[in-house]
Amino acid sequence: MLNIFYPAVLSLDDGSIYKGWSFFKYFTSYGEIVFNTGMTGYQEIVTDPSYSGQMVVFTYPEIGNTGFNHIDSESNFIHVKGIIAKNICLHPSNWRATTSIKEYILNKQIPHIFGLDTRALTRNLRMKGVMTGYISNKILVIDNWSVLKRIVNLDLVKQVTTSNIFHLKQKNNYSFNLLTYLNCRIGQDKIIDKGICIVLINFGVKNNIVLRLLSYGCNIYILPATTNYTEILKYKPDGIILSNGPGNPSNLSYSINTIKKIIYYSNIPIFGICMGHQLLSLALGACTFKLKFGHRGLNHPSGLNQYSEITSQNHGFAVSLDNMMKNSILKNKIIKITHLNLNDLTIGGILHNNKPIFSVQYHPEASPGPHDSDYLFKCFIELISLIKFNKNI
Repeated sequence: MLNIFYPAVLSLDDGSIYKGWSFFKYFTSYGEIVFNTGMTGYQEIVTDPSYSGQMVVFTYPEIGNTGFNHIDSESNFIHVKGIIAKNICLHPSNWRATTSIKEYILNKQIPHIFGLDTRALTRNLRMKGVMTGYISNKILVIDNWSVLKRIVNLDLVKQVTTSNIFHLKQKNNYSFNLLTYLNCRIGQDKIIDKGICIVLINFGVKNNIVLRLLSYGCNIYILPATTNYTEILKYKPDGIILSNGPGNPSNLSYSINTIKKIIYYSNIPIFGICMGHQLLSLALGACTFKLKFGHRGLNHPSGLNQYSEITSQNHGFAVSLDNMMKNSILKNKIIKITHLNLNDLTIGGILHNNKPIFSVQYHPEASPGPHDSDYLFKCFIELISLIKFNKNI
């Protein structure tokens, strides 16, 4: 395959322009420009539904070294609006690779630009905050950038959730081979045939969350984000997972109202992850706000009281600690804060004091990332078992 590069530009709404190269001759893509500081995991990132509507700047100097494979994708679709990189490796070297990043980009028609100064770009985003912009083969004239900003603020969850209901069980011919074992660490703590039914509300769920639940022998129903309280109860769940997802959580009033009903009218254990954490907090009466440039990377320290875990994070919104301090959520001891992001002291996790409910503002399935927080899945299953079987496992 000939390596033909075409000129490309990245333009931000602050007027700055970055020149680079592309494998495409004609293309244009718009979105919110964000950066990820991870040294690995580019395949998981481009297939992560939480990046819907965004173009990702990879701060690591070169991506594509290990190619792409059939195992590590977090969904069946490409969700990023564009890839922005310093260098792209044309000749990968890894025993798991089935194709190169160039071939993958061309086959999937992913908008992209490389060869630009990603360090300068990231410094600009850190200083001014995330911005909207476009990548294209030519400089465009945009009269009103606010139109593009409104597009970014749409309800992105409805674009990535499914209208269908999926029922998954471990014995449904899933192949937990060596590659899957390496990817999601299934094994020693496996719990099988406990009859635990999990309802997973799909706000843009990652594959590895499902794999972690399957590794514990769970019977899983994946429901659309718009599913109401009555419909959820029809599945008689022993536990409910509120998944990750893209966009502004305060736009999802339909989900917030459903979660409120689950909290106040049932005693079903709930585990919220990332977007699920934000929606759970909103249902409890908290507020969320947009971070200046978000948390996206694999080495974010989260903890409390001289305890820390290194976590994988991907979110542009956070739960307001100031708001919690002012209202009755903390004053009346409805919840307690279990984790803070130790970089900026935003809320990293909460635990309900009277209900079997907890959530975290990071990714315990760690795909990609460290496995410090993997124990949370086991804690959730044990919590369900305590309620369902009235005994420890």
